[in-house]
Amino acid sequence: MTHPTGRLSDVVHQRHRLGILAIADEAARVEFTYLHDVLELTRGNLNRHLAVLEEAGLIVLEKGYDGRRPKTWIVITGEGRAALSAELTALEELIRRHGRERGPAPPPVHPSSPLG
Repeated sequence: MTHPTGRLSDVVHQRHRLGILAIADEAARVEFTYLHDVLELTRGNLNRHLAVLEEAGLIVLEKGYDGRRPKTWIVITGEGRAALSAELTALEELIRRHGRERGPAPPPVHPSSPLG
């Protein structure tokens, strides 16, 4: 059986990419500026994270206009939803493993102790 950390995706697990996928999963589509503001990323950093997710097939970028203003919307794909779900499942398993009652902490080891 693989440890839950072995099921974490290097593409998805990065905190900003996880945030992008989580936000995109909550809406039909999310606008670039909203992600820029809520995730507090520079436009360049956000573009780089979006490129990684798009290359992995987890999102699709839709370019268009809102009136005369150019806009970019981010839409999570079915594969993106599955990747997000797998990531959350692995994190939930990790939480279950470490959230159980552990009893009192062992006493600290004194530096002069043979264990210290």
